[in-house]
Amino acid sequence: MSRLELRHVRKAFGGLDVLADISLSVGAGEFVSILGPSGAGKSTLFQLLTGAEHGEGEMSFDGAPLDDHGRHFAFMPQRDALMPWRRILDNTTLGLEVQGMRRQAARARVAPLFAEFGLAGFERHFPAQLSGGMRQRAALLRTVVQQRDMLLLDEPFGALDALTRTAMQRWLEQMWRHHRWTALLITHDVREAVFLSDRIYVLSARPARIVREIKVPLPRPRSLGGDAARQASALEAEILDIILNPQSIQRTRP
Repeated sequence: MSRLELRHVRKAFGGLDVLADISLSVGAGEFVSILGPSGAGKSTLFQLLTGAEHGEGEMSFDGAPLDDHGRHFAFMPQRDALMPWRRILDNTTLGLEVQGMRRQAARARVAPLFAEFGLAGFERHFPAQLSGGMRQRAALLRTVVQQRDMLLLDEPFGALDALTRTAMQRWLEQMWRHHRWTALLITHDVREAVFLSDRIYVLSARPARIVREIKVPLPRPRSLGGDAARQASALEAEILDIILNPQSIQRTRP
């Protein structure tokens, strides 16, 4: 059963159509990515899911209309958004405290996860004292500790250098296999989408439509070498062709 279901979702800002007709689904424990050219409206879709914007069409979660957005989603934006004056421990508890949890209880929930997220020993550090990758791990910890039904990841590694981004992708894939979070990722990085995802939705240019739904048949754990790497490269080339040559693709809906 799909946890998240979107049917014919549309969004316009004034007279500008951004999302023309979006239908997609995300199953329980599934990692799904949305790819598309810059300006296609990928982040606008997350704004609709989180309730920051309102559009047309149907959105449901576990078969019920999606009306209480905050109850279902934990959102991680493009930047880590860590507060520079708060230590890492207090940054990671921020979402829980905003929900009304007492600081002591929030710290008790977060503390056991620091080792798993590679942050043990850095609880009392400030964000400026951490590397970019460590800051992103802290931001993801702050996101998942809220224990929502689904993670929304908006280009979480886009600001990192290439080597750090690759390391973070491998770390996230390992963490996902361990926890089996239900996750929806927005990214402009084709390689990232192939490496992390079970399925990929490819968007057209604005006004965005889904032009292809692609299943990623690669085994897990994902590998950077051997036959799996060759299969991944072929899939990346196929997706790039869809994005760069949209006129050759007959638009389909999943």
